[in-house]
Amino acid sequence: MSPSLRIGPYTVTALTDGEGPFFSPRAEAFPDATAAQWSAADRFDPGALDAEGRWWLRFRAFAIRGDRGVTLVDTGIGPADSPAAAWAPVPGALPAELAAAGIEPSEVDTVVLTHLHTDHVGWAVVGGEEARPFFPNAHYLLQRAEFDALERINPPLRSSVIDPLRASGRLRLLDGEAALHSGERVIATPGHTPGHQSVLVESGGELLAVTGDLLVHAIQLLHPELAYAHEMDPHRARTSRERVLGARATHTLHLATPHLTEPFVVAGR
Repeated sequence: MSPSLRIGPYTVTALTDGEGPFFSPRAEAFPDATAAQWSAADRFDPGALDAEGRWWLRFRAFAIRGDRGVTLVDTGIGPADSPAAAWAPVPGALPAELAAAGIEPSEVDTVVLTHLHTDHVGWAVVGGEEARPFFPNAHYLLQRAEFDALERINPPLRSSVIDPLRASGRLRLLDGEAALHSGERVIATPGHTPGHQSVLVESGGELLAVTGDLLVHAIQLLHPELAYAHEMDPHRARTSRERVLGARATHTLHLATPHLTEPFVVAGR
């Protein structure tokens, strides 16, 4: 059974699309990290290091079921012919994960794309030359800043993902924070990419942040000041990361992370 977390009326379910090694050594991904910081991160998340010393990633999407519908945050690495196939472990298992969680693709009414990296949009559009949204009844939400920066982020995604979504009338562009009809909130968390966004689920004194790539390794949870080599704007990424993590001062803060070994991490108060 897929792991899940209950926050008030919401059930957040982690859907693992695949797992595998990163394409470059982790020391290159975090060039400023010290030996002591790596040691602390390895104690916190030992599963992120495989037997050969490689950075081992999970690739996840998250389903949020509330009283008024189902929201999916990101769509994983995708099928065998997905844009992520050049570097990520395809084919992904998201359709089977959804079925195991009792979610039909047609039941999803909102898809939040945190950003336009290939391991987060893999199942958004399927069908090759007869491209169609995999979630036929969903509106796909993307920050306008991300859409405007597409040529800098990943130009091929225009024809494989963005154009089919626009042609189907399913793409909706956001300008910063937005409330979803089920009660969740989308917030802009730029830096990893210009229009990166995250999703907040709140009930009572509990807050869950579905982070996207706001942080990609436990070392950034323990040391949010550390830059990741593939952040397009490290300063803005750090500011976004520290802003979200700062919520633990007033809430019990849960993080739903695509790439850490455990899908749900309690960041504390």
